[in-house]
Amino acid sequence: MVNKVILLGNLGKDPVVRRLENGTPVATFSLATSERYKDKEGNAQEKTEWHNIVLWRGLAEVAEKYLHKGDKIYVEGKLTTRSYEQEGVKKYLTEIVGETMTMLSSKPAGGGGSNLPPPPMEEPVYVKNNTTSSKSVAEDVPPAPETDDLPF
Repeated sequence: MVNKVILLGNLGKDPVVRRLENGTPVATFSLATSERYKDKEGNAQEKTEWHNIVLWRGLAEVAEKYLHKGDKIYVEGKLTTRSYEQEGVKKYLTEIVGETMTMLSSKPAGGGGSNLPPPPMEEPVYVKNNTTSSKSVAEDVPPAPETDDLPF
């Protein structure tokens, strides 16, 4: 069985980072993906989907330092659903738990948040959670070749 989600989109808001009692950081934010198509009459249409993203440990720390509203990122992860109770009503929330993330924005789009300088962005920054440690690992993965015929 496979549970894999791949998203390329823009942050809808700055990440919210909280720390669990044991100090483990967790970042949450919304990510917008858009699809462009032509309707039956030939008119250009655009449909935007919003995704709830959750990043843990090292990825959460990277998100806290470098991600801002409007930034473009690539996320790979798994789809999860959890439930909670609010005023006696059971509610469900579907989220993507990110396992890897690539920051694609060439400059900060949000302009706020951190006083730290942004990372150098000549090439995309690849980050992957290391499941045996709470630290993130930067990978020496070459960027994907640029092509203009992408379907999005």
